Amino acid sequence: MDDISIRHRQGRFSLDVDFSLTNQWTVVFGPSGAGKTTLLRIIAGLAEPVSGRIQLGGKTVLDIATRISLHAGQRSIGFVAQQPSLFPHLTARENVAFGIHHLERHRRADRIAEMLRLFGAEALADQPAPQLSGGERKRVALARALAPAPDFLLLDEPLAGLDDASANDILSRLMSLNVRVLYVSHDLAEIWRMPADVVFLEAGRVTAIGPLRQVLAAHREHLLQQLSDPGL
Repeated sequence: MDDISIRHRQGRFSLDVDFSLTNQWTVVFGPSGAGKTTLLRIIAGLAEPVSGRIQLGGKTVLDIATRISLHAGQRSIGFVAQQPSLFPHLTARENVAFGIHHLERHRRADRIAEMLRLFGAEALADQPAPQLSGGERKRVALARALAPAPDFLLLDEPLAGLDDASANDILSRLMSLNVRVLYVSHDLAEIWRMPADVVFLEAGRVTAIGPLRQVLAAHREHLLQQLSDPGL
């Protein structure tokens, strides 16, 4: 089981959450400004909360009380932001290679090819990062995040801005992976068919948690009513 307990303050905003992850896929769902990205950044080790404890896969990666705070690179976590940031001076292949330089040369080459193939990006291998489209950058960023074989994958609205065909293709590839995933979204249609649990985050607080369709059924019904109302 993975346990996450975080208390964080940033200006007037406060994040105060305490929950466990028991499913392979967990969606963090909520409106803009709810604290979803802040939560992911803290779990990834890119920000530190005022207090809290994070245990992933039986390993404590953060415990403010006992001054444990593993460096981001020690947490075995892959993180893909909503706007993936590739190294502009590198090709797609070189970006994917970034986190696996410890591997022997032939193993590194095999892993790069495997990851690019996994996300349908083989033809992009020698393309400079600035020449990639938005969808291509997301495919390469996912390949880079997974190249080191992390135990946990954090995805911050990874399908935002993609056309339906690209979004469905990338999601089906992600769903085939054997990795724990924490997936941030505010798009109910995007996540509705996921076999996932959901953590419903509002104004920095968890207001509901459980099987996705069960927890979000009322929100889906409300959305369908809005779409069918001719006065809207």
